[in-house]
Amino acid sequence: MSTTPNETLSGKTLNGQHSHHGHHRARRIRNFVLPNGREVHIALSPEEAETLRQRLEAVRGEDEPFDLVISGSPEHLEALREAHGHHERKREALKETHGAAYDEFENVRAELEALGNELHMLTDHSVALDANFSKYGYSAHLRTYDDGSPAASSRSSSISGFHDPDHEKKDWEKERSNGTAIKIYNKPVVRQYFHKGLLWRASETTEVMSFELFVDLLYVGILAINGDHVSEDPNGHELLRFVICFIMSWKIWSDMALIVSWFETNDIMQRLSILFIMACLLGLTTQMLSAFEDTWTMLVAFYLTARLFMASYLVLLMFLIPMIRNMMIVHVTMTLIPSALWIGSIYVEYPNRLILVWIAIFIDLTGSMFAIFFIKISKKLSKRLGAWSDKVFEFYPAVNIEHKVERTNAFVTLVFGYSVVAIIYQSSSHYGLNAFFGKAVLGLIQAFCFNWIYFEIDGMDLFSHAIRRNVTSAMLWSSVHLPFIMAYVLGAAALSKLVVAHDCADADPHDLTHFYEEKSEEHIPVGLRWFYCGGFAIALAGMAVISLCHIHKDSAKGIRILKRYRLINRCCVCIILLLLPLSEHLSSLQLVSIVTGLLVWVLLMELWGVSCPEDTWFGQEGGKCKYIAKCRISKRDLESAVKGGQVIKVEELKDRGEKGGMYEVA
Repeated sequence: MSTTPNETLSGKTLNGQHSHHGHHRARRIRNFVLPNGREVHIALSPEEAETLRQRLEAVRGEDEPFDLVISGSPEHLEALREAHGHHERKREALKETHGAAYDEFENVRAELEALGNELHMLTDHSVALDANFSKYGYSAHLRTYDDGSPAASSRSSSISGFHDPDHEKKDWEKERSNGTAIKIYNKPVVRQYFHKGLLWRASETTEVMSFELFVDLLYVGILAINGDHVSEDPNGHELLRFVICFIMSWKIWSDMALIVSWFETNDIMQRLSILFIMACLLGLTTQMLSAFEDTWTMLVAFYLTARLFMASYLVLLMFLIPMIRNMMIVHVTMTLIPSALWIGSIYVEYPNRLILVWIAIFIDLTGSMFAIFFIKISKKLSKRLGAWSDKVFEFYPAVNIEHKVERTNAFVTLVFGYSVVAIIYQSSSHYGLNAFFGKAVLGLIQAFCFNWIYFEIDGMDLFSHAIRRNVTSAMLWSSVHLPFIMAYVLGAAALSKLVVAHDCADADPHDLTHFYEEKSEEHIPVGLRWFYCGGFAIALAGMAVISLCHIHKDSAKGIRILKRYRLINRCCVCIILLLLPLSEHLSSLQLVSIVTGLLVWVLLMELWGVSCPEDTWFGQEGGKCKYIAKCRISKRDLESAVKGGQVIKVEELKDRGEKGGMYEVA
């Protein structure tokens, strides 16, 4: 871990301790000493200057005067020039006095700093992504690599608001490459990989490419076609078709996102490959509605074409990147086995083909997970098996957490957007404030509540993201998104039919345009009620599981209601939603109103529960909110370390014998 950032040119910090780590030299200093002995402190802003002044006056007293300047101000520059000139003159004087001894000392110092940087990279957390840690949680097993300066990638990012010369160098190198023509082919590079329990990755964050977002546009049509058709005839047969077709399209999307996250190419061939997979996905979409009657063969053909094309790319990577060859063999095998079952389903009549289909789907969705679990538990099963596993799977690619989360968030946003578009209708009435409009507004509130809970409650204030927490939580988080999204689409599709239904007061079908008047129904089918309530119930339960996979910043003293109790409230609401279809006497307006009230209740409970007891709805009173963390260190040692300004390395905590406790952290 890094030391306190208050470093001086004399090598001392505010608490008087020396700093001997060479990897901190690239950081901008927070205070330095002038030739006359007066100390200058630097603040990032006028607000920070006032706070820093009060703290320094309390620590130093009136007998130790100091100067306080704003970063980048003329006073700051003048003081720096004065101190810089003074030390330049001292260096020249030393060089003239000691001659060859001075040169030898400089050479030894440079070598020692280079070796210290390399040692720090291999022994400490060596991540230049503080923003990554603050968003997804800290990981002591994360390492970064760079083609440029290893030292730059081995230390923590510089203090916010200050400038890192190495970062400037890397940014300048990137700027030099801007405007150059994209190449036809680039050799793929593994973005991140596991090796002997450590995750190695590039220090830069992986951004979502524009062509990846373009792929999501195709899913607008897939959701519209698949969702609208299942709501037109709400029965078990149509639900089965919806689920199978949705899983097939989801699998193509997730595999494509996984490969893009694994490997970096950024060439024309990559974009053409994505275009080919999109064409297969488009072909699969055109065969969905009659899949169980006439178009099953073509549906499977388009699906397997996309899957086998991506498998052939992994075969190519076996030769281009030998270090991950064994893991690529596993993934290709997990593609070929279900592909044989999919082909076999073409020659089996419905409904017997469903046996082969569900076995193939199970292998498609879980095959790679079993491979990862095997690697993780092989040592527990047998030492010999564990040694063999470590040798065979010494390297295997890892999911980039930024890319995976951003791609998933973009897809979930698309799904929420579909539910908003689905409730839009056209009115032909001169006075459009009626039951149709009321149900549409209530549907909008429902989508807004789901969006609020998923992104701003479950996805924020994370102590550790599910992907960073452990393998089990990462796979569960990724897997639950499929039933969550699928169920939400099902509920949103049913909601679109409920909005235009005329089974309640102030809902004259003649107030709708001709197209929507034909879609309007006087009696709500029982299947539609189950699709609507059951879909939203499963979606809300899926969000509860997703939230459970994360470790949030919780404390009995820091927030009003612990997460476990808030999730119990969600589960109770899910049960109520599942039982609502039994009340067949409820009109569409009553049904939509009750569901909206339940979702608003969940949202209000979450907002109230995650707030601090000292908070009010119009500001904050009292102290700061706190959270707790488990540490294997005694409370006495922890308090003494904080008072002394020492640094506690997380890697060393696991080797200590003291029993730790739950300590509050402001």
